[in-house]
Amino acid sequence: MEKLIGFKKVKTAVFISGTGSNLKSLIKFSKLKKSPISINLIISNNLNAKGLNFGNIFKIKKKIFNFKNQDLAEKQIISQLKKNKIKLICLAGFMKILTKNFIKNFKGKILNIHPSLLPKYKGLNTHKRTIQNKERFSGCTVHFVSSKLDSGKIIIQKKVRINKNDTDKSLAKKILMEEHKLYPKAITNIFSNL
Repeated sequence: MEKLIGFKKVKTAVFISGTGSNLKSLIKFSKLKKSPISINLIISNNLNAKGLNFGNIFKIKKKIFNFKNQDLAEKQIISQLKKNKIKLICLAGFMKILTKNFIKNFKGKILNIHPSLLPKYKGLNTHKRTIQNKERFSGCTVHFVSSKLDSGKIIIQKKVRINKNDTDKSLAKKILMEEHKLYPKAITNIFSNL
C-alpha cells in the first residue's frame, strides 16, 4: 500500500453486486476530511444492482461488466482500473470470485468484508449456518483478498452477540450495521500503519 502524501487521497474502486449499503457507508467515509480514500469508480457484475444508484447520487463513475466470459471481463476491469489510476479495491457484496490472475495484478490492494468471524463460516449462507450451529457469537471481518476464498490476512473483526430469538435474517441485519462501521475503520487502520 502506498503511503499518503500530504492530503492526496488514495483512488479507490468499490465492487458491488446488490444494494450497495457498504458502498454508501464507504462513500460517506471518503467524504470526510480525515479519510485516506476517495471513491472514484464503482464496478458491478449486475446491471440491476440497486447500489449503482449511488454512482448517480454522488457523481461517481460506474461500469458494469458481463462475467459470462470472466477472463475477458477481468481484462476489461483491469484496463478501467489502470485508466482511472485506482490504487485500492474494496469488495462490498461483490458476488463473483476473482481469479488468481486478477488478484496477482492487485496483490495487497484488494479488501473484502465478510459477514462472519473468519476463519469460521467462509462462503455463502453464513448467518444460516451460524444459527444452525447454535453459536453464541458471530460478526464481520475485513480482510485482504487472496487466491483462497475468504482466507486472506485479517485486518479487523467485530464480534456480535447472537440472541436466542435471532433468525438468520435478524442476525444479518445486526451484522450489516456493524459492517458499515467496520469497513471504514479497517481502511483507517491500514493507512495509519504505513
